[in-house]
Parts: sequence; structure tokens; C-alpha cells
Amino acid sequence: MKRTETKKVKVGNISIGASSDVVIQSMCNTKTVDVDATVNQINSLSQNGCDLVRVSVPDEDSALAISKIKEKINIPLVADIHFDYKLALLSIKHGADKIRINPGNITKGLDEIVKSCKDKNIPIRVGVNSGSLEKDILEKYGMPTSEALVESALNNIRKIEDLNYDNIVVSIKSSEVMLCVNAYKLLSTKTNYPLHIGITESGTIWSGNIKSSIGLSLILNEGIGDTIRVSLTGDPVEEVKTAKLILKTLGIRKGGIEIVSCPTCSRTNIDIIKIANEIEQAITPDIRKKFENTNYKIAVMGCAVNGPGEARDCDIGIAGGNKEALLFKKGEIISKISEDKIVETIINYIS
Repeated sequence: MKRTETKKVKVGNISIGASSDVVIQSMCNTKTVDVDATVNQINSLSQNGCDLVRVSVPDEDSALAISKIKEKINIPLVADIHFDYKLALLSIKHGADKIRINPGNITKGLDEIVKSCKDKNIPIRVGVNSGSLEKDILEKYGMPTSEALVESALNNIRKIEDLNYDNIVVSIKSSEVMLCVNAYKLLSTKTNYPLHIGITESGTIWSGNIKSSIGLSLILNEGIGDTIRVSLTGDPVEEVKTAKLILKTLGIRKGGIEIVSCPTCSRTNIDIIKIANEIEQAITPDIRKKFENTNYKIAVMGCAVNGPGEARDCDIGIAGGNKEALLFKKGEIISKISEDKIVETIINYIS
């Protein structure tokens, strides 16, 4: 698919927009003042493929913690600010690589935020969502709509542009999938700033993955989106895993391990469900990193019907028999292995 051309913005050591890869983001759910817990979570996110991470800054101690966190991580850090412009200034002072604000929530001090960002050449993400629209816009439209979100975003962009700054990334989010999709489609025709996309407050890992996958795929398939976050109530690592799979499934990102497995039926005489899950869980971040620039497929098939023939393009795989399986590579049978050795054999083969 052809991606919409947007302005290039630098965040720390990565680029957003223009011809850059779609950047995967997540957000810590630790207390930012707990430096060790936050650093551990960020490093785990990074190991699993997160490119950019956000932390909330609800108070002064959280802003002060940014410099300590930055010393121990290797991906750019975004400070999430609401209401108090002084927390943005303090976060910038202590090393934030980017500031996320909703200008509608900043009643004063926007000029100081912009000046400080300009001095450090730090991007500002204008973050608008359906739950925090300005009163006059809500009165105009009667309820949050795609047009209302876009109008709010453009108004807030202009506030920053009027201060002679254009190092901007924009997001407009809603938990309503089609409202969000239509808003991004409209916004992409109105601005060339890079867009951060996501379905906000999408839910638990199960329901949130479904909503996010549908919504983000519809947006990305329009060529829209320079950064992506899957917003889940759960371990942020799951957000990154889902984001990677969405981008890979759409062909936007190349590389990585993909497990192809059959749904099973009465022909199956080995526990395919258990085996497929155990293989997936046994693939460590180090193994995934080994294949991050290579498309690699593992097939877990229940029987000869969906075996070496149908999965002939897979790099390695098994086809179940009676308490055993055929091990095959690119459709060619290598050996026969017992059911209890399948997971170990596959993991050893790719390690």
C-alpha cells in the first residue's frame, strides 16, 4: 500500500513520518517515580520490539525521575502531560525526548512549553480525544464526532504554529472504532504532520486486541499512520506484540517469526493446541531478535491433509500423526519425532 506523505520529525534517535518505518509505541503502567520498575518495564518493551515509550507525569517527582530513567534505557522517552504546563517544562529540562499534551487541557503556559521545546528541538504531540473536547466544539457538534475531533486538532495545531513552531505529531483518538477511523481519514486530508494512531481505551487483552486490530488495520490500509499504539488493559508488552503482528500482517513491516497453525479436527491425534501455544511461549525475545529482519514461518499442522503440502512455504514445521509428527522443511520431510519432543525440537532448530 502507498503511505500518505507526511513531514519528518525526529524523536531522540528515531524518525517519525516521511519514508520512515511505522513506529511502534507503548506506555508504561508503572508509577513513573518508581524508577527501577519503570526502567524494567521499558527495557522489556524494548526487547519485544517497542521503538518509543511514554510515561505519565502527574506530579513534580515524576518529572524529576525522567533523567534517572533515561540513564538506563535505550529508546526515546515521551512525557505525557495534562493540565500543569510546569510539569512539561520540568520534563523537558530532565531529558524528555518528546512532549505529549492536549492543548485544550493547558489553560496557560503553552507559549512557555513551545519555547522550551524549540530550544531543545523536542517534538510536541498534540493529543486530542473524544473525552476531552473543548466546550465550544462539543456545543457546536452536540457530541463527539469525527469532524469535532479534527476541528479540535487543527485548532490546537494552529495555536502552536502561531508560536512559530512546527515540530509536531498529531493524534485524535476515540474508543469508538469507526468514529476514530473516519476522523483519521478526514485529518489526513487536512494536514501533513505525522499521525500517531490508536483506538484509545480499547479494553482488555482479548476485546482490546480485536477492536484495535480492526480499527488500526482500516486506518493503516488507507496509507495513514506514522506511529501506532495498541491500547490494552494489561501488560504493555502485549500491546507491542499485537502492533508488530498488525504491521506484519498488512505487509507494512517485514521480518519476524510467524506461526502458522491449523484449527484442528477429529483427524488430529496430537495436542496441536497445546503444542502451538508452547512453541509460541518458548520463543524468547533473543530468538525473535535473531529473525527481526527475516520473514520466518513455523507450521504446526494436525495431520497430512494440512501438512507438508499446504505449508510447503514454511521454513520449518510439523504435521501430526499418531502420537508423533513429521518434521519438514520447505515441504521436504526431514524426520519423524515423538509428540513429547516436538516443542523442544522446533525451538532447538531455530535457536
